Amino acid sequence: MSAFEPRLGATPTGRTAAISVAVLAFSAFLIVTTEFLIVGLLPALSQDLGVSISMAGQLVTLFAFTVMLAGPFLTAALAHLDRKRLFITILLVFAAANALAAASTSFWVLAIARVVPALALPVFWGTASETAGQLAGPDKAGQAISRVYLGISAAMLLGIPLGTVASNAVGWRGAFWILAALALLMALAMWVWMPHVARAAKVDFMQQARIFKERYFLANVLLSVVVFTAMFTGYSYLAELLQRVAGVPPAHTGWWLMGFGAVGLLGNWIGGRVVDRSPLRATALFLLLLAIGMAAIVPLAHAGLVFCLALGVWGVANTALYPISQVRVMGSVTHAQALAGSTNVSAANAGIGLGAVLGGLTIPGLGIEYLGYVAAGVVVVALGLVPLVGGLARQRASLARVP
Repeated sequence: MSAFEPRLGATPTGRTAAISVAVLAFSAFLIVTTEFLIVGLLPALSQDLGVSISMAGQLVTLFAFTVMLAGPFLTAALAHLDRKRLFITILLVFAAANALAAASTSFWVLAIARVVPALALPVFWGTASETAGQLAGPDKAGQAISRVYLGISAAMLLGIPLGTVASNAVGWRGAFWILAALALLMALAMWVWMPHVARAAKVDFMQQARIFKERYFLANVLLSVVVFTAMFTGYSYLAELLQRVAGVPPAHTGWWLMGFGAVGLLGNWIGGRVVDRSPLRATALFLLLLAIGMAAIVPLAHAGLVFCLALGVWGVANTALYPISQVRVMGSVTHAQALAGSTNVSAANAGIGLGAVLGGLTIPGLGIEYLGYVAAGVVVVALGLVPLVGGLARQRASLARVP
């Protein structure tokens, strides 16, 4: 049985499956935007709540590390539940948490409002990808997962600039109220259009955790950590690069970041088209493009349209690697796909944190003009892991053929 073969009480029509995947994608956008939007809101909320910007910034760290540490365990515990009810519950949790954040009058209440949805995010991320693949069927699973990742990628790439724009337009509280209302709306949409997916049999966590003894799976997870480290070594400080190296005015930076995300969404579509053929080859291809784009930014900083082209290559490769990494890791196991997907979310968050640290050390140590080169160097490390992962894949395939 394929990892993404439908397990439905009644097989949905193509139109029903498409609508369901679209609802999952927009829900993913809202859920992941909740994580990243706050970066653009930090200056306003730190001033309003009377805390330093450094203290406010710990809300970002708190969310990311909660996702990283809790994701695999909660996903393993909840993946057997009815997916429709699970997704509706998660959206209601996000609606309540965002409303609490909007109404909070102290930093600690806001911290609670950030921890609660951080517990639910990886459960949705891991199970939504698997559910989308089941709805679409094995032949179109990669494309369906890429559509869910379109929402996730859009949130990761547009969340920060959207937060900056929203903070200026409606204030940080207004931004959270909007997220709360939209989460309620998507819970309703999920209730109306999402078909019931048959419950998977509840499997003991220790039985699911056998995937952590599989070298091929672990190698794919390690590759994801390095891939996301490379991506966020540069992307975490893209605004600084644009301002200090390319001379973009601070008032225009948010729009440049939004343009980077909008162009990069093309990569999500391309990644979804090519990943079903070979996730590992797709990883190598887009890693190569990522390295070229990041390394070319500084030399081409004042080259006008050529600079924009290099930035576009970076954005396309950056975004394509989100769904490719998820499909690659989930496809590396024959059971516990939801746990595998959630583990990749944890790997991504680990890479995001490591990339931010590495970039933060590079700027004062070598200078911001070296940031793209350091990030490209991490890509080289990731490319070095690709043959190792490929060798383990061939080894597993040969063992499977032994009678």
